[in-house]
Amino acid sequence: MFKRIIASTMLISLLVTVIPSMDQASAAGTGYHINVSSGYLNVRNQPSLSGKVYTKLPKGYNVTVTSQDNGWSRISYSGKIGYVSSKYIAPGSTVTKSSTVSTDYQVKAISIAKSQMGVRYVLGGTTPSGFDCSGLVTYAFKNAGYNKLPRTAADMYNIGTKVTSYQPGDLLFYATSGGKKVTHVAIYIGNSQVIHAATSKGVSIANIHNSYWQPKFIGAKRL
Repeated sequence: MFKRIIASTMLISLLVTVIPSMDQASAAGTGYHINVSSGYLNVRNQPSLSGKVYTKLPKGYNVTVTSQDNGWSRISYSGKIGYVSSKYIAPGSTVTKSSTVSTDYQVKAISIAKSQMGVRYVLGGTTPSGFDCSGLVTYAFKNAGYNKLPRTAADMYNIGTKVTSYQPGDLLFYATSGGKKVTHVAIYIGNSQVIHAATSKGVSIANIHNSYWQPKFIGAKRL
C-alpha cells in the first residue's frame, strides 16, 4: 500500500512537470490576429504596461501565440518575439500584408520628432536648435537608424512607395506655394495627425484635414 502511494505521488509529480499550464496548452503555436477597434496594438518587450513599446501592429495582422498568462500573450511575428494584451487578439487568421506594419525605425522616428516639440522653425535648420520641415524629418529618421533620406522635401518625394492609406511613419507632402511643387513634408503619426516643423509654430502637430493643410496636400510615401 505504501509503495502504491509513493508511485502515485511520483506519477502526479511527473505530470505536473511535463504538462504545460492550461493557458500555455491552449495557446502554444496557435494562430491569432490583432483585434483592435482602431489604430494599432502596442507590442512590448515584457508582459507589463511598464514594458517598452518597440513596435505597433495593425488590426488584422496575423501573429502566432506561444503562451498566455495573466492577461498577456507572448507572440511571434515576422521572426520577432513580443508581448501584447490578450484582450486585443482573437483566434484565427486574416489576410493582412506585412507592409502595413510600422517598422522599428518608423516608430522611433515619430518618438524622436515628438521629443522636439516646440523647437522653433529655422530655414535650413537640421538640429534641435532649430528645424525646417525636411530638417526635422531627416533628423528624426537618421537618429532612428534610417540614413537614406535626401535633404529636401522635393527630393524626399522622389523616393519610397506611394500610398493612399497611411500608417504611422509615412511621409506626407504638401505644396505650400500652390501648384504641384512639393515644398513641405510631415511625418504621419496616426489618428489623422502629422508632426512637422511649421513656419508659424515650429515643431508641432497638425490635423491633415484642417482647412490650411488639406488643400495643399500632394501625396504620401512609405519608406
